[in-house]
Amino acid sequence: MKILLKLLLVVLACYALPSQAWWLYSVNSASTSVDVNPSNEQAQNDWLKKRFSKQHQQLIPVVAVADMFFMCNQVRKTDKVDYKLNYLITEMDKNTLAEKLDSCLGEDTMQSDLALNFGLLGCFHEQLAHLPKADRDQKMQLVKQAISSLSHSERKKSFTQCVTEQSIHYLK
Repeated sequence: MKILLKLLLVVLACYALPSQAWWLYSVNSASTSVDVNPSNEQAQNDWLKKRFSKQHQQLIPVVAVADMFFMCNQVRKTDKVDYKLNYLITEMDKNTLAEKLDSCLGEDTMQSDLALNFGLLGCFHEQLAHLPKADRDQKMQLVKQAISSLSHSERKKSFTQCVTEQSIHYLK
């Protein structure tokens, strides 16, 4: 089952976020050995890393909290408003977002298994949003099955990867 989840994650990353995967590769890759002008290529890579690294690192926790709150609110309906994930990430004040998550989780903490599961489901919900409803529902069911078979550390690693990819989308 672990192999199935890893395969699912790879497929989703390539299928749902091909342009972001390319961008991440271009930002993080070293110069290739067939550069037309190696110094310009290296300078561009260095500039991209400097320009977006800080923003990306600041955005990751906001995206993680938004994913958790989005799905928590979908399940528990603690807030009467049905927020769009995009709004939570780009427009809502991060302190307000954190308070809403805290309220939604209740006795659970952000480090709990429940919060982690909400986060994973929220992140995959966003990545699959472009699919037709039937396909999206089918893939979300596979995600739920895969999540239930993973250990806490494996789910945490998957959530980190998903949020990192998702954050790249919001930098554009």
